[in-house]
Amino acid sequence: MVNQNRKTVLIITYYWPPSGGAGVQRWLKTVKYLREYDWEPIIYTPENPEAPAMDNSLLKDIPEGVKMLKQPIWEPYSFYKKFLGLKKDEKINAGFLTEKKKPGLAEKIAVWIRGNLFIPDARKYWVKPSVEYLANYLRSHPVDAVVSTGPPHSMHLIALGLKQKSGIPWLADFRDPWTNIDFYDKLMLTKNADRKHRELENTVLQNADIVTSIGKQMADEFLQLGAKRIEVVPNGFDEADFCFPNIELDKTFSISHIGSINKDRNSEIFWSAVQEVCDELPAFKEKLKLKLVGKTDHAVLETINKYGLQQYLEKTEYLPHDEVLKKSMSTQVLLLLLNNTPNAKGIMTGKFYEYLAAKRPIICIGPEDGEAAKTLGETSAGKVAGFEDKQKMKIILKEYFEKYQQNNLKVESNSIDNYSRRKLTGRFAELLDSISKK
Repeated sequence: MVNQNRKTVLIITYYWPPSGGAGVQRWLKTVKYLREYDWEPIIYTPENPEAPAMDNSLLKDIPEGVKMLKQPIWEPYSFYKKFLGLKKDEKINAGFLTEKKKPGLAEKIAVWIRGNLFIPDARKYWVKPSVEYLANYLRSHPVDAVVSTGPPHSMHLIALGLKQKSGIPWLADFRDPWTNIDFYDKLMLTKNADRKHRELENTVLQNADIVTSIGKQMADEFLQLGAKRIEVVPNGFDEADFCFPNIELDKTFSISHIGSINKDRNSEIFWSAVQEVCDELPAFKEKLKLKLVGKTDHAVLETINKYGLQQYLEKTEYLPHDEVLKKSMSTQVLLLLLNNTPNAKGIMTGKFYEYLAAKRPIICIGPEDGEAAKTLGETSAGKVAGFEDKQKMKIILKEYFEKYQQNNLKVESNSIDNYSRRKLTGRFAELLDSISKK
């Protein structure tokens, strides 16, 4: 039963179970705990989204009785797939990840169309009908606030339309940047398209009552772009997800990367460092196992083959979320590859916090003065090597391997409670309280 004393919030999200992937977690987990903070969620999501993967295990996190609003969405992916020669049931990868071959002319044309004709994204055609549907719904079912979460940033445009119609309090949550996202320069935008993206971004930032981001660098960028109020709410982990009995560590010296690896995350220097340690330490070579769980760019596999590491590779396409967490808890070492892009210092992937909760040693390849490095230092959960620092990568690998041999490879992961999903939901509730009318 819905508690009538709770405030209500309409949450506009493209990703929702049974859709899987990283985009689901942040607001699924927030919804899971919102009622504890006297907020009743109402979810608005597409009836037929183009999901990156399906994961029925996530359905258990949806609280009983949560109101679901669904409307059909038309997306141009059927034409996109036909143009690229893909099957109807093939999934579209995000972040310019190409699994089977190097991009050809057709892919480049498709990217140009995507960036210049579908602004801000391929869900643009859902904006107008969604505004009309929700405005009509809210006339007879008023709520105290609206949340939009992106990408896709069309979700923010839906909330913007509602804001312009009714002045309803609005929190715009950015899980990733808009024009500062790492692949923005790969969209081959014309000047007019770039201007349109930036105008829409500025309009959202200036009209939302609160803009939230997952890290400080993104927050600073949004302030410079005109956000009137910006707050940082990091990603996190759900303690309830880690209650597995009797998880045994791998017998091999396993180094596991959980999640997709696109071309920008492919650290050739790291793979080279692994190969050199194999040459220098015969015992390392005998015990090594490389585990990649998630979609992997063609360039990554090429690089692994280049350094003769394919014999150590165990690749898993996709696993349900609970199985992924078991993998992260049983591995000897967790590998965190950050995008080698201009915004690298501010990148804080969602899986990073679940890495912390898994309490296995982390090797992070990325800026040593970035936000991920700072958090690793604060939590004593792992070590960082810069993108070009092969020597440090080798030192970390050898140190972890020596501890593995001594049966003493572990970390404490101190001070991670601030990243619990329950506590972070409380932060969202405080922000919603600050803008709601009651």
